[in-house]
Amino acid sequence: MKRPMKSFASNAAAAFLLSLLFLSAPPASAWSYPVRFEDADHRPVAITARPRRVVSLVPSVTEILFAVGGGDAVCGVTHHDNYPPEASRIPTVGGFFSPSVDHIRALEPDVIFVSDLHQEVVAALEGRPVQIIRLRLDAFSDLFDAIDRIGRIFQAEDRAAALSDDITRSLELTARKADRVPASSRPRVIRFMGRDSVMTPGDGAFQNEMIRAAGGTPPTLGKSGKTVPVALAEWKAFNPEIIYGCGGDRDAAEQLLNRPGWKDVDAVKNGRIFYFPCDLTCRLSTRTGYFVSCLSSRILGEAGEDGGTVLPDGTVESRALDLKLPWVASAEVLDTRLYDYVHKTLLVRFTRPMAVTSTLEGFREKIRAVGNSYSPPQCWERYHRMGLAASRERLMSVIGRKIEDTSLLFTGADMDNLSIQRKSFQAMTVVALVTAGVKSNAVRMSRDTGAYYEPGTINMILMSNMRLSPRAMNRAVISATEAKTAALWDVDIRSSQTGRIHPATGTGTDNIIVVEGEGTPIDNAGGHSKMGELIADAVYAGVQEAVFNQNGIPERRNIFQRLGDRRISLFGLAGACDCGMQQSDLGAALERLLLDERYAGFLEAALAVSDQYESGLISDLSAFQAWCSQITQEIAKVPPADTPAAALDADLPRVVDMALGAILNGLAAKHRQEQP
Repeated sequence: MKRPMKSFASNAAAAFLLSLLFLSAPPASAWSYPVRFEDADHRPVAITARPRRVVSLVPSVTEILFAVGGGDAVCGVTHHDNYPPEASRIPTVGGFFSPSVDHIRALEPDVIFVSDLHQEVVAALEGRPVQIIRLRLDAFSDLFDAIDRIGRIFQAEDRAAALSDDITRSLELTARKADRVPASSRPRVIRFMGRDSVMTPGDGAFQNEMIRAAGGTPPTLGKSGKTVPVALAEWKAFNPEIIYGCGGDRDAAEQLLNRPGWKDVDAVKNGRIFYFPCDLTCRLSTRTGYFVSCLSSRILGEAGEDGGTVLPDGTVESRALDLKLPWVASAEVLDTRLYDYVHKTLLVRFTRPMAVTSTLEGFREKIRAVGNSYSPPQCWERYHRMGLAASRERLMSVIGRKIEDTSLLFTGADMDNLSIQRKSFQAMTVVALVTAGVKSNAVRMSRDTGAYYEPGTINMILMSNMRLSPRAMNRAVISATEAKTAALWDVDIRSSQTGRIHPATGTGTDNIIVVEGEGTPIDNAGGHSKMGELIADAVYAGVQEAVFNQNGIPERRNIFQRLGDRRISLFGLAGACDCGMQQSDLGAALERLLLDERYAGFLEAALAVSDQYESGLISDLSAFQAWCSQITQEIAKVPPADTPAAALDADLPRVVDMALGAILNGLAAKHRQEQP
């Protein structure tokens, strides 16, 4: 059968989208077991029952598995799997590029999803009672096909179809908005890749499909492949107006694009270089439609806004919340379409006017409603141009509230990730409503630079069944802030500016509203009071849950995730280490070693010691140096004096450098012994 298609405007962007959405799906009779098809390696696949234990070595597939309802069967992933948040709590079998066959075997999966990079894994598992599946994910059409097939495997065709339809609608909206920009005005856009030299995806790569779908013009270099080199002459001839990359590309781009000739293109001269999360830029996934719309808003800018909106403003959906406070008339998350994209506003209405204290607006009286509003990334540039006052007024008109009696906070954290915490002691109850995102602008106050403003990354609304005095409301802000910082420190959230050295104390853009409430008068909400204790407990739990919901950072996470938070690349260190091993071999060996809890624990201890050393609470590292020597000898099976010092990243904190150097030295010495 054919996928249904809504009508499009008859231009290039719509035609492009039309071509990729008309896909053939299996006949209805195929939606039952056994499920049979041929995978991308022409390997016959026969699924006779719902898989019980699945290892996914492909982050894109992991996303689809969870989206169609197969997440409960996933028992192993790579440490690159970071979406949805639940994936971060699943045992890891190593990295995407070098997963451990031993760890895969130990999980006893009945199905393994692989990519074309996993031929060694396939060969090692040949003949075992496990179904190995590679789904092609090289083009938009492959994404829809993969969703259909995973839906069939898990007998979840309805959820698979709904997911495909959601991606389709998002791509359709982006195409309609891009239609209004003439082809001659479409910006020249290139995806930057590479570490030692400038690379970009080949002509037929999905990243170039993304650029076209977003309304841009990618380069045509006459080269095919997932990544291809770009010569200086090609770079200058294309003269990109916009360059984008993933977060991991930033350091290389700043170095490579600062050279003569490379820096003389329009994008570099005008500062039009953008970075997006790697899990959006580097894979086709359940969020591809979302990413294309975000990319479109950045590359088209005001040109994409000309001609007004495509869809009407208004309410899309409302989800009621029961906060169980007698003075709350109603609470809901209100989804409203504004400037073509869905905004999500938490709105709490009172039975009578009340006083509130807001770190965004100050002390206010006669307030009838408070809230926290999520603005989607597609609108951020528009709102920065409009300013807070104008954007707030427009939102208020759509949600039907007046500025005079409504106090709102604003955030880029999705309201679907809201944490609602309720803490009680005898007759006293506190409710905390928390959203939190810490990936982009977490800061260590007193150490990091305050260079910009974007409202509300960790937002909190505090309410109770007591009546707080103005003094208690102000004191509650301190109690909540201290609890927020404790929550971040206990999860090891790092500063986005100086994360290798400093844990974060907040995001630099946090806001809080404390509502007066109604009930027994309370004049103290400090740390020695029961009210302060309940506020702290609620905020602590709320921040940790909201960070997990938004960013997929659990309370306890593996060493790979923690190193990633510090922007420490294991393969990057392997490349910088003069250890006599190939970068790929050393990086893979390092990943496999850190799957061992003993060595992961050693490195986790090093991170803790490093923080204390950098803060001055530890001054003598001789005992730690002895431990490092012991680890080197243990790995290498030779005396540490026989192992040369590894040359690592000069920006690493001293303790982390010592620990990673000890491990790499041990691996290098072991390698030398194994050579004939």
